[in-house]
Amino acid sequence: MLLDPTASGVYPIAPTPFHADGTIDWQSAEMLFAFYAGIGADGVTVLGIMGEAPKLEPDEALRLLKIAVKHMAGKPVIVGASAPGFAAMRSLSREAMEAGAAGVMIAPPNTLRTDDQIAGYYVQAIEAIGADIPVVVQDYPLITNVQMTPGVIRRIVTENPSVVMLKAEDWPGLEKISLLRKWQAEGTLRPLSIMVANGGLFLDFEMERGADGSNTGYAFPEMLIDVVQFSKAGQRDAAHDLFDAHLPLLRYEQQPGVGLAVRKYVMMRRGILASDAQRKPGAGLSAQGKAEVDYLLSRLARTDRRAKL
Repeated sequence: MLLDPTASGVYPIAPTPFHADGTIDWQSAEMLFAFYAGIGADGVTVLGIMGEAPKLEPDEALRLLKIAVKHMAGKPVIVGASAPGFAAMRSLSREAMEAGAAGVMIAPPNTLRTDDQIAGYYVQAIEAIGADIPVVVQDYPLITNVQMTPGVIRRIVTENPSVVMLKAEDWPGLEKISLLRKWQAEGTLRPLSIMVANGGLFLDFEMERGADGSNTGYAFPEMLIDVVQFSKAGQRDAAHDLFDAHLPLLRYEQQPGVGLAVRKYVMMRRGILASDAQRKPGAGLSAQGKAEVDYLLSRLARTDRRAKL
């Protein structure tokens, strides 16, 4: 299965499970992807920023991808392929596609500043990996420090037919989504899947602005699935009520530096992962931090029984 511009729904970003000694917990990896399949995820993304991809050996990354492909049973698996050089990007991309990936996600390096530089980078990257591989453009200026205007996104999409999805992580980004959808309606931008991220922090209104779904991580991906489905069904209050109940935990999980630690801790509490360990370097949660998360979970459980642990 190859990714195309009709992609929609929820594609959780998968964390990489580790043992306390830093080795990969392969049993938890099997449980994790079985969980995503079981809750009805429409696909998954592996080897993203929150997947600790730079800390993995190439053979570890490939094995993790194969586990995801096996459990998702024909649903799209996107692979983060961003790399400092095109040789490594090409190698990972080609190996990933051979292993069953549906497409690759590429973020711009932080050295790019002008629209010409950004657009030129994607032309070169796609030439390097091959125009037969579907590409997700990751627009995440809070991490990359690269500002992609709606105009440069349209240029990238126009110049590269293999670009089928935008991972929209600008903040604020609601007006950008609206403008891109306006251009599509006018016929000045070809069809493009827009999946939003930022830990789901703005998912409620992003869906109303025209997003196709969510491509992010959160310790309760079922909530993301429910909000997307409610929004698509026109059940606005139901979508916002559920989203609002999760917002305090969502916000806590979005703290720079410790967000992954929060997510892994909750997923461990839920029995999805055996451990909340990260491979070094990585920041863990203090005892007080864990107590605060536990408090948020107890409050969330009043309205969402999935948080009753």
